[in-house]
Amino acid sequence: MSGEFLARGATLTFAWFVAMNVAVSALTLAAAAVALREDTKRSAGFWMSLRLAPSLAAVFFTIVLFAPSYWKLEPRENVEGFDITLTLLAGCGMAVLGAAIVRGLTAWTTARRRVRQWMAHARPLNLASTTLPAYAIDAAQPLIALVGMRRPRLLVTQGLIDALTPAELDAAVAHELGHQRACDNLKRLAICSAPDLLTYFRAARVIEQRWAAAAEHLADRIGDSAAARCALASALVKVARLTPIIPRNREPISTLISGGEIASRVQRLLSDDQALPSARTWRLGALGAFACLAVAFVYSPLLHSVHELTELLVHTLP
Repeated sequence: MSGEFLARGATLTFAWFVAMNVAVSALTLAAAAVALREDTKRSAGFWMSLRLAPSLAAVFFTIVLFAPSYWKLEPRENVEGFDITLTLLAGCGMAVLGAAIVRGLTAWTTARRRVRQWMAHARPLNLASTTLPAYAIDAAQPLIALVGMRRPRLLVTQGLIDALTPAELDAAVAHELGHQRACDNLKRLAICSAPDLLTYFRAARVIEQRWAAAAEHLADRIGDSAAARCALASALVKVARLTPIIPRNREPISTLISGGEIASRVQRLLSDDQALPSARTWRLGALGAFACLAVAFVYSPLLHSVHELTELLVHTLP
């Protein structure tokens, strides 16, 4: 196997990666424009899927479809040269991927640095409402945060402990446990490090804000107890009043008010209607299973089609 064969395969892989990114990013921008014009509330899963669609589609196409088609069908002899346009596209693809890696590492290391600073003078905290490790920390603003992904911890400032009643503190802890069950810290990191071109559009920030708000609403579902909901609503109001500027962080750290929309969250908590946008998990699962079966059934012909399409595009590029 020649090095030229592998080098051309890598070039085509990155070229296809950026081409799929452009196509699906354009579709995502159109879908986001329609969704944002509607008044209906969308689920956190919807906004998450929309935000990650370009990167997931590009990765799926290049790894599952193009790479096997190239390996199986491209002749090892007489490897074609490297066109300027193709090489430029590949360079763009590598730049997109490299920038995503840098963003992800920056968010992760920034979060680790922040947690290390908080933990420098932390004191173990006994919270009856959870078995997660909890610590009281010193910080300028009142804060309760879920940090970590593999080994999550709860960090609570002494100022917040002093400001909230025991019932309000328990409700705030239950909210953070909702973030833990939803793996929101991991999702924040995935959003931040998504290798796509959508990142450079304002629509990406809007989608991320909608996801963060929907994730906060979902984490607010702490049970059917009206007293617990009222306690959480009270805690939200207190913390918002004590926080002049609500942070909009992209780090893998979940806090009580980082998603904003305090008024709508309080209104929903105090209303009798606790219905949230349906995630339609079973429908998404069924659709995904059907798509996998369809791809598996036509996989071999699909590889030939991808190879033919690749040859067509390569020979029509300037």
